[in-house]
Amino acid sequence: MAMEDQQGQARPEPARCYRHPDRETGISCVRCDRPVCPECMIPASVGFQCPECVRGGSGTGHAPGASRPRTLAGGTVAADPRLVTKVLLGINVAVFVAVLTAGDRLVDALAMVGHAFDPATAEWIGVADGEWYRMLTSAFLHQEPWHIGFNMLALWWLGPQLEAALGRWRYLALYLLSALGGSTLTYLLAAQNQMSLGASGAIFGLFGATAVLMRRMRYDMRPILVLLAINLAITFTFSGIAWEAHLGGLVVGAVVAYAMVHAPRDRRALVQYGTCAVVLLGVVVACAVRTAELIG
Repeated sequence: MAMEDQQGQARPEPARCYRHPDRETGISCVRCDRPVCPECMIPASVGFQCPECVRGGSGTGHAPGASRPRTLAGGTVAADPRLVTKVLLGINVAVFVAVLTAGDRLVDALAMVGHAFDPATAEWIGVADGEWYRMLTSAFLHQEPWHIGFNMLALWWLGPQLEAALGRWRYLALYLLSALGGSTLTYLLAAQNQMSLGASGAIFGLFGATAVLMRRMRYDMRPILVLLAINLAITFTFSGIAWEAHLGGLVVGAVVAYAMVHAPRDRRALVQYGTCAVVLLGVVVACAVRTAELIG
């Protein structure tokens, strides 16, 4: 149905997303020419494609042998842009159930600790004693229902958009490096016998990456900035929160995401892999220095 302007002349209705008819859009799929909204548009080498064309389903899918479309960061577009997010969420929930079953024993074995004496075993434990795995296992460890609930809600809200924009492997690298960044700053600045756990470092990395992505896509950044400000206020207001993990994850997530979405196409792999390698090297060096300080 056509609308009329002030002169009484008919003008066509604005296009609406074929998957979400309630959303107006001015973007169409470069393959099938159907209108798509921002949620459905998938970046291609030129323009955007719709989910059905990306999946290569019946009718308008890309032809066999054609180059597969790429995400904004150069990753392969997947049919399920939530797969890695689902796996990460499942691991966190599985470990939480294991904690409920095993109790403090599992927490003591996997939580982030720099250097502490365990009276139960009369031995020193922690990262400084060679238990480097704690820097990553602690990021999948939760004790309280509210803690895992808030973190998993944020993961489910932020993760799929980043996974779709970066691609599965780049998104996974971002998540794990953010977790390591949070543990590293905790190791450097927190008390050596302070125990910390939770996915908050990785989640704050997703916050930072989402802000970078929204700026890159020129979206309205006010919602993510307000949410980030609220979370930072909570971090520095309430006691018992490992602010080091939050801040470390936020910085690493923003840096890695910036490299991934702003890397020039002709040097994309070099910039992206190089940035991840430099961040990982920085983690190793910082932890080696702190370890030498604690046991020296």
